[in-house]
Amino acid sequence: MTETIAAAVALGPSGLVLDGSEQVRLCASLFYFRIPRESWASRLEAVRASGYDLVDVYVPWNFHEVAPGRWDFEGRRDVAAFLDLAHAAGLRVIARPGPYICSEWDGGALPAWLTLEEGLRLRQAEPRYLAHVEAWFDQVLPLLAAREHGRGGAVVAVQLENELDFFDCEDRAGYVGRLRDLALRHGVSVPLVACAGQGDLTGATGDVDGVAPAFNFYPDDRSSFVEPEVRRYADLVADRGLPLLVTETNRLHATLRRLVVSGAKVVAPYLQASGYDFGWTPSVGNWGDPGGFMSHDYDFGGYLDPVGAARPEHAEARVLSAVLRTLGPALARASAEAAPGAYTTDVATSASPSRLVLDGGGELLGVPNLTEEPGTVTLPGPADGSPEVTVPLPPASCLLVLRDLPLAPYGLPGTLRLATADLVGAGPDGLALSARGTSVVVLEVPEGVAAAELAAPAPGAPVRATLEAGGAVWNVVVLHPDDVGDQCAAPPAEGEPVLIETATRLDLGTRTGTTTRHDLPPSSEGVGVYRGRTHYGVDVGGLTELLLQGTSDIADLTLDDDVRPTLARFGASVVVPVAGARRLEATVETWGHANFDDVRLPALQMGSLRGLGRVWSVVGREDVSALWEVTGQGTWSGDPAPLRTLAGWSSTRAGRPVTYRRGLPVDGRSHHALRLDGVEGSASVVVDGITHVVTQDEPWLSLAPGEGANVAVTVPHRPGAGLSAELLRLEPVRGWDVEPQPDVALLALATTDSTGERVSLPLDLAPGVEAWFDAEVPAGGLSLRFEGRQVRVSAFANGELLGRVWLGDPARPRFTGGDPTRLWLPAAWNTGAVRLIVRATRGEESALLGRVRATVVQE
Repeated sequence: MTETIAAAVALGPSGLVLDGSEQVRLCASLFYFRIPRESWASRLEAVRASGYDLVDVYVPWNFHEVAPGRWDFEGRRDVAAFLDLAHAAGLRVIARPGPYICSEWDGGALPAWLTLEEGLRLRQAEPRYLAHVEAWFDQVLPLLAAREHGRGGAVVAVQLENELDFFDCEDRAGYVGRLRDLALRHGVSVPLVACAGQGDLTGATGDVDGVAPAFNFYPDDRSSFVEPEVRRYADLVADRGLPLLVTETNRLHATLRRLVVSGAKVVAPYLQASGYDFGWTPSVGNWGDPGGFMSHDYDFGGYLDPVGAARPEHAEARVLSAVLRTLGPALARASAEAAPGAYTTDVATSASPSRLVLDGGGELLGVPNLTEEPGTVTLPGPADGSPEVTVPLPPASCLLVLRDLPLAPYGLPGTLRLATADLVGAGPDGLALSARGTSVVVLEVPEGVAAAELAAPAPGAPVRATLEAGGAVWNVVVLHPDDVGDQCAAPPAEGEPVLIETATRLDLGTRTGTTTRHDLPPSSEGVGVYRGRTHYGVDVGGLTELLLQGTSDIADLTLDDDVRPTLARFGASVVVPVAGARRLEATVETWGHANFDDVRLPALQMGSLRGLGRVWSVVGREDVSALWEVTGQGTWSGDPAPLRTLAGWSSTRAGRPVTYRRGLPVDGRSHHALRLDGVEGSASVVVDGITHVVTQDEPWLSLAPGEGANVAVTVPHRPGAGLSAELLRLEPVRGWDVEPQPDVALLALATTDSTGERVSLPLDLAPGVEAWFDAEVPAGGLSLRFEGRQVRVSAFANGELLGRVWLGDPARPRFTGGDPTRLWLPAAWNTGAVRLIVRATRGEESALLGRVRATVVQE
């Protein structure tokens, strides 16, 4: 059986070869976990209609292990059924089971409870972590192996890990090697790949035998240096006898064309098929400053919008796919080279253009227009002494110019000397081209040459011509790109939204659990809240201020009856005045876990836990900005070292590191926190021989009892700059009443029958109020846009959390991914009503729950 699979799937210089078929392949990201199961088949068909023949599919570990040891592969988690549907649609699958996937998904798919285990280190060749990975692979790899191409399934490659070169893995070879061994043990016979996020193929693969490097490449679409960078990657893997696999990249086909002509054999734009983050699945920390929240929409402008409707780029997909199929093995076996002087343009273009030397004769040249303005390109004539050819170069495009292609393999006479339109079909009946503007075609037989300038076609109105030379006849048709391939339905026109102006405020509590006493505030995960929220309460009578460290993601604090503004600062330390208050109540909601390892803030680090964090009573403060000794090579300071204020040394050596040392007035018994105000970027702080990094986003350093007798701070010298330093003495706040409210508890409330009072929207709400509402909605798939300010809304339907919106609150972090005010209600989940839990927050304006605009959109 293994030999049969090896014959069905091979990885060689010409790319991913399936059943002996050599072809440059396009691959669309399509994630079953972001699409309702009822839409899987139609979404796969829409991808197939684009001409792409591959889909890449992440398989998120924590989507299937919903609690420690509790696995779920049913319903919309039935990945096996999705893979079977992909096979039925004629698509092949690159499966990506992680264990880490990134994908802006909660924790990068690593389960939230892993780091509760003392000593466990994520993404390392560490026994405790690998034991959990093995349990996951024991579940998922047999599903993939049973569905390999060659065994009657869709899977043609399996990706191990994801962008490991971004992460400080200490033993890459040991880690990736262990993942490879697990895959082989479970009978995976298709090629194994590992993708580099920033071009470091060794950092991604550990140079492990049997694991092929791939590249995720996200250039600026207007960069003039795409071609030489891609050619370098192609050369690197060619030295290993492997093809260039671009497993993630931009979505514009103008850019994808540049990758193809530069040597890529598999091109997988991320994300061509958009979707939604249902439930508590978005991650945090994505491209923010420094952090951000992912929206319910998971949409970066791919050729299918979140409900599956085709965008204009779908037509570009069909054209490029047709070109790749038409040129077939000749293109797959082609080699890329620089093409200096191959053309001239009147617009910005590549700094080093690429062309492919086709196997069997001919070449394909890429001519990008990197501007939003129309231009022209002038090409040398198709033979020595023939006149130059000038044709339009549309905005933001990449013209593929075909030269000297022998036509005998297509059952046609002669040679295609020049075509400035895309060759989308060829056979005994003639040539099919595609263009948006005028184009030139030159055909030749030994007895003569036929040339024609062909007018621009219009949608539904192709341009036809018959060319003759030396007794040879060629029928030529030029199609508008919209007419190439199988078109998807156009995006449905959204009708006028239905305004939902009433709701039923339910007589239903928003908390149902009981509290338990804890000495110190536990993490949410420590009390079983991997998704959901945790409620905390503690007496603070007699305290003056608190220091909160590591609070994340969303914390709503109330001091007695005083509701405070929401905290959503990704674990940054916060001082909270509490003088005169008797009781602190806090609700901490998990938006998601970090999917990237970002050291700038505590909650952005991979594996960081959620909850209230550490809570201290501040019992003393002391200014320690002065009396620092100036030391370090190149400072010109003498012996004995002078004393200066922190960062107050003056030198002509701007930008050079200067080290300041002193002992802090710690008492040896208490916890302390050192705050460095004025840090620009980051500073290195060595405490008793151990190095720490303090950043401008988190200028705090925790000191355990006994630490701080010897501190060294190193910062670049900046004339006129200065730092202030303060030492806080701390005592832990003890005696916490804690109520966990995991996702299953909230979902149970969302399906509890309840009566209530009819209310009109907009509705004023007092800060801190939290209440359930039922809202009637029209039938069908709905785009729900929420209005309001100083409120957070979670919407439930069909036993699921659709998603969350946070409206009009200055405390709200930056959102990325899509419209942060919109939620999608799939038609199959629409029972005629949605249930909302609404929390009013405090701000400069009063809280207001506004109307809901429900727009029916055909899925």
